[in-house]
Amino acid sequence: MVRALACIAAAFFLVTGSPHAQQSSRLDDIMKRGTLRVGMTGDYLPFSYLDKATSKFQGFDVDMAETLGKALGVKVEYVKTAWPQLTKDFEADDFDIAMGGVSVTPDRQQKGMFSYPITREGKTPIARCSDNSKYQTIADIDKPGTRVIVNSGGTNERFARANIKSAEIEIYNDNVTIFDEIAKGNADLMITDASETRYQQKLHPGVLCAVHPEKPFDFGEKAYWLQPDAALKAVVDQWLVVMVEDGSFKKIYAAWFE
Repeated sequence: MVRALACIAAAFFLVTGSPHAQQSSRLDDIMKRGTLRVGMTGDYLPFSYLDKATSKFQGFDVDMAETLGKALGVKVEYVKTAWPQLTKDFEADDFDIAMGGVSVTPDRQQKGMFSYPITREGKTPIARCSDNSKYQTIADIDKPGTRVIVNSGGTNERFARANIKSAEIEIYNDNVTIFDEIAKGNADLMITDASETRYQQKLHPGVLCAVHPEKPFDFGEKAYWLQPDAALKAVVDQWLVVMVEDGSFKKIYAAWFE
């Protein structure tokens, strides 16, 4: 970690310490404020989860955020958001960075900057294990009588709207308990990111099964969504490089995904 801090400090100097720097950056504001404001939905394990009993966030990206805060020498302030209002809150400058399983999309790229990707995966189904063989393709799923459940406002709903025309789409607003609806038989499946299907399969052993997560329907990346600022992006990208190189990323990843 000492090496990591040294590399981050060097990157910070390169982007902020030049005598030719022209104006204050977002990174300057964060350092002066002493806090990094991190937007999270808190409903997307293993990336982020808000424990309502303690009002504390936990998950892979929470551990990553705390590490980033230490690298920058600032405290982390978590800002609760939700998928349907994520972009609105981002544009309102409610946080400096959005974390917690945020997918890279063209519309988001137009409004901010993305860090180096932290995952590369795609959308795939999760269903009751007894129905696993029934939902191998979009054509298998998109039939009258099939009940596809989806959380509102994010890329899962976007994918379902674009690909499901004949099956029933049910919008469910609680992304934490949505998988219980499939287990109870109130829905047949959900199409979501492969990482989430693997995680929910672990939480519902023998009940819910990820459907070919190694061969998803499409390709997507998750990264950290930054307010537009070249200095902030440079430092976050360098931090990610160091995290990968010194094994810190692998250790945190294994704790939540393996």
